[in-house]
Amino acid sequence: MAADDRRRKRLRDIEKRAQQRWEAEKTFHVDAPPAESLEASQEKFFVTIPYPYVNGNLHIGWAFYFCKAEFATGYERLKGKICLFPIGFHCTGLRVLACAQKLKSENEKFGDVPKFNLDGEAVTDASRSSASGSCQDEPDSTKMRSKTERQQVQKECKCMWAVCECHHLSSAGNHPGHSGTVYQWRIMKSQGLHDKEIKEFIDPMHWFQYFPQKATSDLMSMGLKIDWRRSFITTDANPYYDMFIKWQFQHLKKLGHLDYGPRYTIYTPKLCQPCPDHDRRSGHDVDCQEYTLIKLRVKTPLPEKLVFAGDKPVFLVAATLRPETMYGQTNC
Repeated sequence: MAADDRRRKRLRDIEKRAQQRWEAEKTFHVDAPPAESLEASQEKFFVTIPYPYVNGNLHIGWAFYFCKAEFATGYERLKGKICLFPIGFHCTGLRVLACAQKLKSENEKFGDVPKFNLDGEAVTDASRSSASGSCQDEPDSTKMRSKTERQQVQKECKCMWAVCECHHLSSAGNHPGHSGTVYQWRIMKSQGLHDKEIKEFIDPMHWFQYFPQKATSDLMSMGLKIDWRRSFITTDANPYYDMFIKWQFQHLKKLGHLDYGPRYTIYTPKLCQPCPDHDRRSGHDVDCQEYTLIKLRVKTPLPEKLVFAGDKPVFLVAATLRPETMYGQTNC
């Protein structure tokens, strides 16, 4: 074993022993101190980060975000403060639902376990027999151990091998030579999932059960100073957090900071609800566009095609993004 490998192994052993000790001694478990205790007057420090979304494995960017809170917590602990670092997992929005529906659609269209040809296109059961030999099973990504194996599979599949959130993969563009369609099934395969496991993700609730546990395992391996008793998921799948959010909105409403009323928004007819920026598979940063409408009255006598209006005035309405240029307009 090379010197660098021995040093790395020794450091990993130290890391593992330290994490085991922290877990056994419940080092980062923080409870409210009794009111009359000395700890009650001790300075407190609370930190967390925006909750990671649960539509895929955590990508490396999340390590950067967690390290900011991690280093701050360690620094404040050294200063003698009582530090609490909880974490949640974000389940709200349309991303998981959209991914689950895409899986369901692919399952119904291409069969129980979709197959893909050499161009990366999914094929139906009917076309498999007529294209014998052109289809190949997706490789089992859980058995890929070496970097060379992963690179080879990436080349064969013509898909990105990345531990990345599903919506990022879905909108990140296609690999050179790819057919142009990004299949959710292939995205899930790139996350290291078996075909039998992927079928379970047709149920949106399964995403909330699987990926938070996977993320917790990954984050625990970093040795973060998180009180894991306080980890949670959002939405009404967690009734305690749901009531907390309801309390917030009701409290803000009583204070006069919230009001009900219509507003313009991006809307998805397929799901029959608003579709905010980060819930879209594409079209990020697209917002409602305000137009100014200008009424131009049609002169009489009316043209033949407009005589059905009778004596009523008829207007043509022009839309513009620059109303300041429309002064003096008499026609379009």
